[in-house]
Amino acid sequence: MVVTDDPPILKLGVDDAIAGLVLSTEAQWNQTEEDWRIFLRDGVVFGIRDGMRLVATAALLPYSGNNAWISMVLVSGTHRRRGLATRLVDACLETARKNGLTSWLDATPDGAAVYGPLGFTPTLQLRRLKLAKPMRTAAAAPATATLDSLRARDRRATGLDRTALLSAFAQRPGSRIVSANGAIALVRDGRTARHIGPLFADHAAAALTLVNAIAQSDDRPLLLDAVASQAAFLEGLTASGWTIERPFQRMRFGPATAGAEETPFAVAGPEFG
Repeated sequence: MVVTDDPPILKLGVDDAIAGLVLSTEAQWNQTEEDWRIFLRDGVVFGIRDGMRLVATAALLPYSGNNAWISMVLVSGTHRRRGLATRLVDACLETARKNGLTSWLDATPDGAAVYGPLGFTPTLQLRRLKLAKPMRTAAAAPATATLDSLRARDRRATGLDRTALLSAFAQRPGSRIVSANGAIALVRDGRTARHIGPLFADHAAAALTLVNAIAQSDDRPLLLDAVASQAAFLEGLTASGWTIERPFQRMRFGPATAGAEETPFAVAGPEFG
C-alpha cells in the first residue's frame, strides 16, 4: 500500500460558498458569494482542506457544446508552492476528459507558463481594465435591454448557450442589461467594483459610447475585461481614464469547438469566459 501525506481532494458543496469567498477575498479578487454559488451549484468545485479550513480550490463549470470553464484556481498564501493548484487543475481536467469536454481558462502570465506544458493552447488575449472613479453625471442612463437580446448576441460571439449563467447574473439586485446604437452589455455588482461584461457591439465607437454612458450613470469603481485584439476600443478606454491592471491569456485544452460569428469587446470575466 502506498502511503502519502498529500491531503485529499474533496468535492465541495453549496455550503462552502463562504469559505470559497474567504479565499478569493484573500487574493483580492472581485467575486461575490453569489458567484461562488454558481460554481458550486452548476459546476464541480474541488477543494483541499487543512483541518476544517479550506486552503485551495479549482472549479469546472460546464457549458453547452461539450465545453467547460476552469477557474477559481486559488491557494491560500499559507499553502502555496506545495503543488496543490496543479493537483486541483488535474482533477478538473480528468473530470472534463471523462465527460468528453473541451476545457478553457483565462490565465495570468504566470499561470500560462504552467498551463502551456500541460497541453493548453493559447487563443485570444484579454486585458483587465479599471475605472477607479467614474464621473457620475445627470446624463440619461443607457436604455434597458432584454435578457433574450443579450443571450442571442452572446451565443453569436461564443458559440455557447449560456442562458443559465446570464440569467443568474441578470436576476441579481443591482444588475442591469443596457444597450445603445447596436451595443449591448451586462453590468453587475462585484465584491469591490461593478463589472461590465459581456459587451458586444457592431464597432468600437458604439462600444465606447455605451461604456461611457454606463460610467456616467454609476459611482462605484468599474472593471472590464477587454479583448486585446479590439485595439481601437482599448485605446479609447485608456484615453478616457481607464487603466490596464493585468493581462490574461485565454487557453484551450482539447479539440477546437465551433467558431464564433463575432468577437466580443469585453467578456463576462476570466472566471466565466
